[in-house]
Amino acid sequence: MYGYDQNPGAQQQYAAQPPPQQMAGGYAEQPLYPEPSPPSLADAVRAFTTGSLSAEDFQQIFASSKVYCPRGDTPGFLALHNTQQPVIPMFTTLKELRRYAGKESKYFVITGAEVIDLLPTGYGFVLDMEGDHRMVFDAKAVEQMVDYAMRRMYG
Repeated sequence: MYGYDQNPGAQQQYAAQPPPQQMAGGYAEQPLYPEPSPPSLADAVRAFTTGSLSAEDFQQIFASSKVYCPRGDTPGFLALHNTQQPVIPMFTTLKELRRYAGKESKYFVITGAEVIDLLPTGYGFVLDMEGDHRMVFDAKAVEQMVDYAMRRMYG
């Protein structure tokens, strides 16, 4: 049976077997289980506003997520000063930013960790200003986020 064709008169052909790809451990590369992806920032906003996500978990997701910020002609955040405290509008997705600022608006992308690092003192920010789950972080909340990030980083 092995190596012989079961059909009389047919020519025998053998297909060359490619060698298995080797990884550092000597095993063929096979994804056993897909890595779980972290929740999106929009999902985290919804979970946090409904109380199903802790502040610490939200901040960890926020720190590693992309945030979309409208921009003007000069570098830096655009701030809204017609509020009780000045706030900077930020968005969890480009779609949310476009809903607020229009289809042709200019923007830049930054991580949440960079937001916490670069936000001017005394300013807050608002996530998804026109969205269903708008979140406002006043200057005091931003200060608490900075403190939390510092404790995580430096102990």
